[in-house]
Amino acid sequence: MDASIKNSPCNTLLKAMLCVTTLLTGSLASTMAQAVDVDAGDYTALPDGTNLGLLYYQYATRDSIYADGHKVADNATLDSNIGIARGVHYMDIGGYIVDPQFLLPFGQLKAKDDISALGDASGVGDLILAATVWLVNQPKTDTYFGITPFLYVPIGSYDKDDALNIGENRWKLALQAGYITGLTDKVSIDLVGDVTFFGKNDEYTAAKATLKQDAVVQLQGFLRYKLKPTWDLRTGFSYSFGGETEVDGTDSDDKIETAKFTVGTAWFALPTLQLIANYGRDVSVENGFREENRLNLRVLMVF
Repeated sequence: MDASIKNSPCNTLLKAMLCVTTLLTGSLASTMAQAVDVDAGDYTALPDGTNLGLLYYQYATRDSIYADGHKVADNATLDSNIGIARGVHYMDIGGYIVDPQFLLPFGQLKAKDDISALGDASGVGDLILAATVWLVNQPKTDTYFGITPFLYVPIGSYDKDDALNIGENRWKLALQAGYITGLTDKVSIDLVGDVTFFGKNDEYTAAKATLKQDAVVQLQGFLRYKLKPTWDLRTGFSYSFGGETEVDGTDSDDKIETAKFTVGTAWFALPTLQLIANYGRDVSVENGFREENRLNLRVLMVF
């Protein structure tokens, strides 16, 4: 046995399941990750008075567990079906465009095969409140820069006796910055970075342990190519790191270091209706489940 696995707290399948449960407690909510995923184009500022209604569907399947970068189980399946309802309003405050918004996740998680003992979970996730402030807003050159705080309010479905939960039973605060610029008439680039801070969960598992977690940093980049003014192709890459957890003062040795890619397309079927479809998967995982397949669908209405 590799020494790094042998000395890991996840050196057996059972211990791996416990480590993964630590990672997953409530974390598979809106973005199915412990950072703030975005879609390419999200940092485009819209005019004062614009309203958006969005509905997301996210399906992901995971079929292997990693500890310290090594696969420790390859018949451990966790599927998720998650929806998100989102409302956004753009307004002018002192010459700056600001978009107060909310996101409410809901859906189901289901463990299968060797980890079927983890069961399943369904319900509503934690409410997310956010507002981007655009410090750069130059539509003529397709250049934007905004900063967004996200506050996660722990109202979601949570039961300390369950291994999987949709809600997290803890507050979270994320701070994100996003930049968009046009490289040519047809090609644009999106660069996004964020850091997420976690409050404690003092009812973690049936033992009512206290779960704490270090901050998670995520870096995202996207390229978009316009086939038509209303239709683009897009690809993206994301890298997340940090986030080691501590349970009742004991380090879990489960830091996050995950890289993933996406490819997709966005189409304005009508001037007020946009459809987005993205496919992605994890490229590498240090600790936790590896996403084998992810499908994200989004419907956006402008009114």
